[in-house]
Amino acid sequence: MRSQPTPLNPPLDIVLITGMSGSGKSVALNALEDAGFYCVDNLPPELLLPFVELELKNKAQRVAIAMDVRSAGALPQLPRQLAAVRALGVVVKPLFLDATTDTLMRRYSETRRKHPLSQFDPVDGDRDQRRALVEAIEMEFELLAELREQAYVIDTSIIRPAQLQGYVKALISAPAGQLTLVFESFAFKRGVPTDADFVFDVRMLPNPHYDPDLRHLNGRDQPVIDFLQAAEPVQRMQQQIAQFLEGWLDALAHDHRSYVTVAIGCTGGQHRSVYLVEQLARHFAADWATLKRHREMDAR
Repeated sequence: MRSQPTPLNPPLDIVLITGMSGSGKSVALNALEDAGFYCVDNLPPELLLPFVELELKNKAQRVAIAMDVRSAGALPQLPRQLAAVRALGVVVKPLFLDATTDTLMRRYSETRRKHPLSQFDPVDGDRDQRRALVEAIEMEFELLAELREQAYVIDTSIIRPAQLQGYVKALISAPAGQLTLVFESFAFKRGVPTDADFVFDVRMLPNPHYDPDLRHLNGRDQPVIDFLQAAEPVQRMQQQIAQFLEGWLDALAHDHRSYVTVAIGCTGGQHRSVYLVEQLARHFAADWATLKRHREMDAR
């Protein structure tokens, strides 16, 4: 009797979490642990390759690793380590968590934790403490800038932990090894997302909010879809955004970008921006990997 071929083991899938201290890395790591990942927090960059080689020997399939600025001295090694890991056939999905400086400062104030890069001595006074914290956050952003460029970025400034968990789980489902388009709707009144590569303002378009029958619906509901599809400026805006992206996506892919986030904002983040995100994501899904976020609606 002929022996059956030995099935190939699925490739090791790694989610690498980096980002600003206080931006929610522990929440993201917990979400991945709940999804069945073996999670390691604060792994020194110089141990990444030996750790991955060990996990390959153990036939691991899903691993999440969190690294932060506590390993600042070894961070410059990380791009080279990642290249060596990918050369082993390992799929690496980098995730970068970000937040505004004001948000990070508020979180540190609430928890009374010390920033890992802060050299502040508490006897110097509150004003010096605040200045030291701002300087530490700015220094951290500079140290992590190169990692942020190639990662899937999530701005956690005004989203709930449950939203962050949902966005992290969406990352798991996205295919690796190709450019992924992330379309995000938002409300200008709550601020522009810091994770956006391109921002389009659609507040000048006809607004369903002023129709009492549509006000409490959103851009995924059919009556709102019918209203916006009948508006020529909306269709023109959709076409022009699509043409702009189509003209540059190949160049972005050739520049080794893994993720491009396109944020579309209106006043309340419920109707026009949601509609355009849905339509554009559907349009590009035929040729590109796509993800959708509705910042204000996901917050409900």
